[in-house]
Amino acid sequence: MPATCDGATLTDMVGAVIYVRVSTKEQTENLSLPTQVRACEDYCRRQGYEVLERFHEEGESAKTTDRTQLQALLTFCRTHKGKVHFVVVYNLTRFAREKYDHFALRAHLKSLGISLRSVTEPIDDTSTGKLMEGVLAAFAQFDNDVRSERTRAGMRAALELGRWTFPAPLGYLNAPKWSTTSLVHDPDRGPLVRRAFEELATGQYTKQEVIARATEAGLRSRKGLRISPQSFGQMVRNPIYAGKVESPDYGVSTRGDFEPLVEEATFYRAQAVLDGRVVVAGPRQRNHPDFPLRGFVRCETCGRPLTGSWSKGRNGYYAYYHCQRQCRAVNISKAALEGAFADELALLQPSAGYMRLVADRILYVWEQRRAEAKDRTAEQDRRVKAIQQKLDRLDDAFLFAQSIDRTSYERQRDRLREELTLGQIDHHADATDELDVQGILAFAERILPRASDLWVQASLDYKQRLQALFFPEGIAYDGNRFNRTAVTAPLFSYLARSEGAEEKVVSREGIEPSTRRLRVCCSAN
Repeated sequence: MPATCDGATLTDMVGAVIYVRVSTKEQTENLSLPTQVRACEDYCRRQGYEVLERFHEEGESAKTTDRTQLQALLTFCRTHKGKVHFVVVYNLTRFAREKYDHFALRAHLKSLGISLRSVTEPIDDTSTGKLMEGVLAAFAQFDNDVRSERTRAGMRAALELGRWTFPAPLGYLNAPKWSTTSLVHDPDRGPLVRRAFEELATGQYTKQEVIARATEAGLRSRKGLRISPQSFGQMVRNPIYAGKVESPDYGVSTRGDFEPLVEEATFYRAQAVLDGRVVVAGPRQRNHPDFPLRGFVRCETCGRPLTGSWSKGRNGYYAYYHCQRQCRAVNISKAALEGAFADELALLQPSAGYMRLVADRILYVWEQRRAEAKDRTAEQDRRVKAIQQKLDRLDDAFLFAQSIDRTSYERQRDRLREELTLGQIDHHADATDELDVQGILAFAERILPRASDLWVQASLDYKQRLQALFFPEGIAYDGNRFNRTAVTAPLFSYLARSEGAEEKVVSREGIEPSTRRLRVCCSAN
């Protein structure tokens, strides 16, 4: 026979389970849970209830059913059906703040023969008690709504005063509550973040190189993890590092009450570099200025990077790219190889029609993300209907076909009812995400249509950065032509994989041959 949390055996006594909850870590530290537990135990003692189990929910919200201890409580009640008669809470706000959730959970408990009791509120199964419970549940939601409105209004007011009310971004720390500023510089990560902005603003490093240098210098997330390219991209676009507090959700854009981690000029110069709007003068020379493809183009035969040098001829000096001494499979003039590479970039260069396709594709993905929320809702609908159909078939099997015994029927029915209740609440609480496409579109519109011309006209450093941008792993040359299966930038590879709908758009827009060539170049990735 099952045992209680006190080691006793479940018998025919009036059994109760206690459920207590605090919504924040601060409440946990203030020992609100022990206070609730003692009050619930005293209530059970006065009523003559035997406490079978206690469920403690710490740091969870009452708005969602994703509460681990609530799930455990429902499972305990189902598996000990007939032994549990009451669920005792300190007050109804500890059980659920949403009225919908309250009555959905209460109805499920009632189907198991269990009633809800509150230590501090007069609810029971009489008509008056049910009325009082309904009023209290409605007031719990009203109180929650008012708190949300006040919290939102308070956060907006704080933001308008330049106070950052959210967790500090990487490089900052949240200041103590008594401080006159909302953020202070992180002495460990702050200098590394600042240096990343400064290096990016010089235009001498690609974003990937800045990430690698920052990682090598020791920059990590607060959890000690490496900074992902996506997280780094979001960080360097965030104006909070220039001392600005911006919150589109609250419609606020103002100067922060804290010291900026990065100088404003540095921040906006970094934005210009990210957008491709400037070519910064005076970059560091990574290689010889006469040979921008040295070390980038590989020999198809031996796989080694090509080098470059000047050779003396009858009428002067001539520049050549060539393979290492051990191979010599490639030996081509500087003008010929660089001209061929510019042609390769031109093949990647989309027409105006394809640029529209790029924008359409990105916007399509954004709309697709929005549609996913609707799909999740539809999936929850199907889930709820499927569970209801199982319940109907179970009823038919027991009531009409008599192909299942009562014990099995009740066990399966209770399990399905629990799944149905949770599914209905999940459906009710589903939400929508948004997708920011501004950075991607800025890159596409400014860089892609001018790739070849930009490379030809650029300085050594900018040439090398463009090369790495379009061919992250370099490109091979066999002495006559470039390898047509070179790995291209992720954006080209992503678009190149598109079939079906995009092909129809391409045909309809009349894309030029250079665009179709793009698909061939990108297909290897």
